[in-house]
Amino acid sequence: MTVLVCSDLDRTLIYSAAAFALDGPDETMPRLLCVEFYQGAPLSYMTEPSARTLEALSAAATFVPTTTRTPEQYRRVHLLEKPPAYAICANGGHLLVDGEDDPEWAAAVRTRVADGCAPLADVQRHLVQSSGEFVLKRRTASDLFAYAVVDRAALPPGWVQDLTGWCAERGWRTSLQGRKVYCLPACLTKAAAAEEVARRAGASTTLAAGDSLLDIELLEAADLSIRPAHGELQDTGWTSPATAVTAARGIAAGEEIAEWLLEGATGA
Repeated sequence: MTVLVCSDLDRTLIYSAAAFALDGPDETMPRLLCVEFYQGAPLSYMTEPSARTLEALSAAATFVPTTTRTPEQYRRVHLLEKPPAYAICANGGHLLVDGEDDPEWAAAVRTRVADGCAPLADVQRHLVQSSGEFVLKRRTASDLFAYAVVDRAALPPGWVQDLTGWCAERGWRTSLQGRKVYCLPACLTKAAAAEEVARRAGASTTLAAGDSLLDIELLEAADLSIRPAHGELQDTGWTSPATAVTAARGIAAGEEIAEWLLEGATGA
Protein backbone atom coordinates (compact mmCIF):
# COMPACT_ATOMS: atom_id res chain seq x y z
CA MET A 1 0.00 0.00 0.00
CA THR A 2 1.43 3.37 -1.04
CA VAL A 3 0.91 6.30 1.31
CA LEU A 4 1.26 9.80 -0.11
CA VAL A 5 2.42 12.54 2.28
CA CYS A 6 2.08 16.12 1.04
CA SER A 7 3.41 18.82 3.33
CA ASP A 8 3.80 22.56 3.07
CA LEU A 9 7.29 23.81 3.90
CA ASP A 10 7.56 27.33 5.36
CA ARG A 11 6.16 27.60 8.89
CA THR A 12 5.01 23.98 8.65
CA LEU A 13 8.21 21.91 8.38
CA ILE A 14 10.90 24.60 8.05
CA TYR A 15 11.29 27.91 9.86
CA SER A 16 13.18 31.16 9.62
CA ALA A 17 14.70 32.49 12.83
CA ALA A 18 11.83 34.99 13.13
CA ALA A 19 9.31 32.12 13.19
CA PHE A 20 10.99 29.90 15.83
CA ALA A 21 8.53 31.01 18.57
CA LEU A 22 10.83 29.84 21.36
CA ASP A 23 9.45 31.00 24.70
CA GLY A 24 12.00 29.52 27.08
CA PRO A 25 15.51 30.64 28.07
CA ASP A 26 18.46 30.28 25.72
CA GLU A 27 19.45 26.92 27.16
CA THR A 28 16.20 25.41 25.86
CA MET A 29 17.18 26.16 22.24
CA PRO A 30 16.82 22.88 20.34
CA ARG A 31 19.59 21.53 18.15
CA LEU A 32 18.92 22.98 14.71
CA LEU A 33 19.86 22.01 11.18
CA CYS A 34 20.04 24.72 8.50
CA VAL A 35 18.24 23.47 5.40
CA GLU A 36 18.40 26.63 3.27
CA PHE A 37 21.02 29.25 2.49
CA TYR A 38 20.20 32.39 0.50
CA GLN A 39 22.86 34.74 -0.83
CA GLY A 40 25.40 32.97 1.35
CA ALA A 41 23.46 33.37 4.61
CA PRO A 42 21.46 30.74 6.55
CA LEU A 43 17.74 31.25 6.12
CA SER A 44 15.59 28.24 7.07
CA TYR A 45 15.93 25.57 9.73
CA MET A 46 14.37 22.48 11.23
CA THR A 47 15.28 20.65 14.41
CA GLU A 48 17.67 17.72 14.13
CA PRO A 49 14.96 15.28 15.29
CA SER A 50 12.69 16.64 12.53
CA ALA A 51 15.39 15.94 9.95
CA ARG A 52 15.79 12.35 11.17
CA THR A 53 12.02 11.86 11.16
CA LEU A 54 11.73 13.13 7.59
CA GLU A 55 14.39 10.66 6.45
CA ALA A 56 12.35 7.85 7.99
CA LEU A 57 9.17 9.25 6.46
CA SER A 58 10.67 9.39 2.97
CA ALA A 59 11.62 5.71 3.31
CA ALA A 60 8.15 4.70 4.48
CA ALA A 61 5.97 6.77 2.13
CA THR A 62 5.95 8.94 -0.99
CA PHE A 63 6.88 12.25 0.59
CA VAL A 64 6.04 15.33 -1.51
CA PRO A 65 7.12 18.84 -0.49
CA THR A 66 4.10 20.98 -1.40
CA THR A 67 4.82 24.69 -1.44
CA THR A 68 3.88 28.11 -2.80
CA ARG A 69 7.57 28.68 -3.51
CA THR A 70 8.65 28.80 -7.14
CA PRO A 71 10.81 25.88 -8.35
CA GLU A 72 13.87 28.11 -8.05
CA GLN A 73 13.06 28.99 -4.44
CA TYR A 74 12.25 25.36 -3.62
CA ARG A 75 15.59 24.14 -4.98
CA ARG A 76 17.39 26.18 -2.32
CA VAL A 77 15.92 23.88 0.34
CA HIS A 78 17.68 20.60 1.16
CA LEU A 79 15.48 18.46 3.39
CA LEU A 80 16.75 14.95 2.64
CA GLU A 81 19.94 13.18 1.69
CA LYS A 82 18.17 12.04 -1.49
CA PRO A 83 15.75 14.62 -2.98
CA PRO A 84 12.10 13.50 -3.16
CA ALA A 85 10.92 12.05 -6.46
CA TYR A 86 8.05 14.57 -6.59
CA ALA A 87 7.64 18.17 -5.46
CA ILE A 88 4.71 20.54 -5.92
CA CYS A 89 5.71 24.20 -6.39
CA ALA A 90 4.00 27.53 -7.10
CA ASN A 91 0.89 26.37 -5.23
CA GLY A 92 0.35 23.60 -7.75
CA GLY A 93 1.52 25.50 -10.82
CA HIS A 94 4.60 23.30 -11.20
CA LEU A 95 5.02 19.57 -10.68
CA LEU A 96 8.65 18.52 -10.37
CA VAL A 97 9.53 14.93 -11.20
CA ASP A 98 13.05 13.92 -10.17
CA GLY A 99 13.85 17.62 -9.94
CA GLU A 100 12.63 18.50 -13.44
CA ASP A 101 9.54 20.51 -14.31
CA ASP A 102 6.74 18.51 -15.95
CA PRO A 103 5.94 20.68 -19.00
CA GLU A 104 2.57 19.09 -19.74
CA TRP A 105 1.34 19.74 -16.22
CA ALA A 106 2.58 23.34 -16.31
CA ALA A 107 0.86 23.95 -19.65
CA ALA A 108 -2.43 22.46 -18.45
CA VAL A 109 -2.37 24.64 -15.32
CA ARG A 110 -1.79 27.79 -17.35
CA THR A 111 -4.70 26.96 -19.63
CA ARG A 112 -6.96 26.41 -16.65
CA VAL A 113 -5.86 29.69 -15.03
CA ALA A 114 -6.31 31.67 -18.27
CA ASP A 115 -9.84 30.32 -18.66
CA GLY A 116 -10.88 30.78 -15.04
CA CYS A 117 -9.88 34.21 -13.78
CA ALA A 118 -8.82 37.76 -14.57
CA PRO A 119 -5.32 38.28 -16.02
CA LEU A 120 -2.30 38.55 -13.74
CA ALA A 121 -1.58 42.00 -15.20
CA ASP A 122 -4.86 43.30 -13.78
CA VAL A 123 -3.92 42.12 -10.31
CA GLN A 124 -0.43 43.61 -10.59
CA ARG A 125 -1.92 46.95 -11.63
CA HIS A 126 -4.34 46.94 -8.69
CA LEU A 127 -1.53 46.11 -6.25
CA VAL A 128 0.43 49.12 -7.52
CA GLN A 129 -2.59 51.43 -7.31
CA SER A 130 -3.64 50.31 -3.83
CA SER A 131 -0.16 50.15 -2.28
CA GLY A 132 1.45 52.62 0.07
CA GLU A 133 4.75 52.84 1.93
CA PHE A 134 3.74 49.74 3.90
CA VAL A 135 4.43 47.68 0.75
CA LEU A 136 8.18 47.07 0.62
CA LYS A 137 8.36 44.93 -2.54
CA ARG A 138 6.07 43.58 -5.23
CA ARG A 139 6.87 40.37 -7.09
CA THR A 140 5.35 37.84 -9.47
CA ALA A 141 5.97 34.10 -9.30
CA SER A 142 6.20 31.78 -12.32
CA ASP A 143 4.03 34.25 -14.26
CA LEU A 144 1.11 32.74 -12.34
CA PHE A 145 0.50 34.91 -9.29
CA ALA A 146 1.64 38.03 -7.46
CA TYR A 147 2.74 38.80 -3.95
CA ALA A 148 3.78 41.80 -1.91
CA VAL A 149 6.26 41.98 0.94
CA VAL A 150 4.74 44.26 3.56
CA ASP A 151 5.50 45.93 6.87
CA ARG A 152 2.93 44.11 9.02
CA ALA A 153 2.98 46.79 11.72
CA ALA A 154 2.18 49.50 9.17
CA LEU A 155 -0.61 47.68 7.29
CA PRO A 156 -3.67 49.97 7.12
CA PRO A 157 -6.77 48.54 8.81
CA GLY A 158 -8.92 46.76 6.25
CA TRP A 159 -6.35 46.80 3.44
CA VAL A 160 -6.03 43.02 3.22
CA GLN A 161 -9.81 42.62 3.50
CA ASP A 162 -10.39 45.14 0.70
CA LEU A 163 -7.80 43.39 -1.47
CA THR A 164 -9.46 40.05 -0.74
CA GLY A 165 -12.85 41.34 -1.85
CA TRP A 166 -11.44 42.90 -5.03
CA CYS A 167 -9.64 39.68 -5.92
CA ALA A 168 -12.65 37.47 -5.19
CA GLU A 169 -14.74 39.37 -7.74
CA ARG A 170 -12.16 38.46 -10.39
CA GLY A 171 -11.61 34.79 -9.57
CA TRP A 172 -8.56 35.36 -7.35
CA ARG A 173 -7.90 34.90 -3.63
CA THR A 174 -5.47 36.26 -1.05
CA SER A 175 -3.35 34.89 1.76
CA LEU A 176 -1.32 36.75 4.40
CA GLN A 177 1.70 34.69 5.48
CA GLY A 178 4.30 36.36 7.63
CA ARG A 179 5.37 39.48 5.73
CA LYS A 180 3.94 38.34 2.39
CA VAL A 181 0.49 38.99 0.96
CA TYR A 182 -0.26 36.56 -1.87
CA CYS A 183 -2.76 37.03 -4.68
CA LEU A 184 -3.43 33.78 -6.56
CA PRO A 185 -5.95 32.46 -9.07
CA ALA A 186 -8.64 30.59 -7.16
CA CYS A 187 -8.24 27.58 -9.46
CA LEU A 188 -4.52 27.28 -8.68
CA THR A 189 -4.44 24.73 -5.84
CA LYS A 190 -2.01 22.37 -4.20
CA ALA A 191 -4.79 19.80 -3.95
CA ALA A 192 -5.10 19.40 -7.73
CA ALA A 193 -1.39 18.71 -8.07
CA ALA A 194 -1.47 16.32 -5.09
CA GLU A 195 -4.28 14.39 -6.77
CA GLU A 196 -2.11 14.01 -9.88
CA VAL A 197 0.85 12.75 -7.84
CA ALA A 198 -1.43 10.30 -6.02
CA ARG A 199 -2.57 8.95 -9.40
CA ARG A 200 0.99 8.55 -10.67
CA ALA A 201 2.26 6.98 -7.45
CA GLY A 202 -0.73 4.68 -7.08
CA ALA A 203 -1.37 5.99 -3.58
CA SER A 204 -4.31 4.62 -1.64
CA THR A 205 -3.99 6.98 1.35
CA THR A 206 -3.00 10.64 1.53
CA LEU A 207 -1.75 12.58 4.55
CA ALA A 208 -1.20 16.35 4.46
CA ALA A 209 0.11 19.25 6.52
CA GLY A 210 -0.06 23.02 6.12
CA ASP A 211 -0.55 26.30 7.99
CA SER A 212 -2.16 28.80 5.57
CA LEU A 213 -5.44 29.46 3.79
CA LEU A 214 -3.74 28.22 0.62
CA ASP A 215 -3.46 24.78 2.24
CA ILE A 216 -7.16 24.32 3.00
CA GLU A 217 -8.04 22.35 -0.15
CA LEU A 218 -5.00 20.11 0.40
CA LEU A 219 -5.91 19.43 4.04
CA GLU A 220 -9.56 18.76 3.18
CA ALA A 221 -8.72 16.43 0.28
CA ALA A 222 -6.40 14.26 2.39
CA ASP A 223 -7.63 11.26 4.35
CA LEU A 224 -6.00 12.75 7.44
CA SER A 225 -4.18 16.04 7.94
CA ILE A 226 -2.51 18.24 10.52
CA ARG A 227 -1.86 21.95 10.98
CA PRO A 228 0.31 23.84 13.46
CA ALA A 229 -1.10 25.88 16.34
CA HIS A 230 0.16 29.05 14.65
CA GLY A 231 -0.17 30.74 11.28
CA GLU A 232 -3.06 31.85 9.15
CA LEU A 233 -5.31 28.84 9.84
CA GLN A 234 -4.80 29.25 13.58
CA ASP A 235 -5.49 32.99 13.36
CA THR A 236 -8.76 32.41 11.49
CA GLY A 237 -9.80 29.46 13.67
CA TRP A 238 -10.06 27.09 10.71
CA THR A 239 -10.53 23.42 11.47
CA SER A 240 -12.03 20.27 10.00
CA PRO A 241 -13.01 16.87 11.43
CA ALA A 242 -10.03 15.12 9.79
CA THR A 243 -7.43 17.77 10.71
CA ALA A 244 -5.36 17.52 13.88
CA VAL A 245 -3.74 20.56 15.51
CA THR A 246 -0.31 20.49 17.14
CA ALA A 247 0.16 21.18 20.82
CA ALA A 248 3.33 23.16 20.08
CA ARG A 249 3.92 26.38 18.17
CA GLY A 250 6.83 27.51 16.00
CA ILE A 251 9.70 25.23 15.12
CA ALA A 252 8.65 22.75 17.83
CA ALA A 253 5.37 22.33 15.93
CA GLY A 254 7.40 21.41 12.85
CA GLU A 255 8.96 18.56 14.81
CA GLU A 256 5.53 17.46 16.04
CA ILE A 257 4.13 17.53 12.50
CA ALA A 258 6.96 15.39 11.14
CA GLU A 259 6.40 12.81 13.89
CA TRP A 260 2.64 12.80 13.29
CA LEU A 261 3.12 12.25 9.55
CA LEU A 262 5.53 9.37 10.15
CA GLU A 263 3.17 7.70 12.62
CA GLY A 264 0.31 8.11 10.18
CA ALA A 265 2.31 6.75 7.25
CA THR A 266 3.61 3.70 9.08
CA GLY A 267 0.29 2.95 10.78
CA ALA A 268 -1.95 3.50 7.72
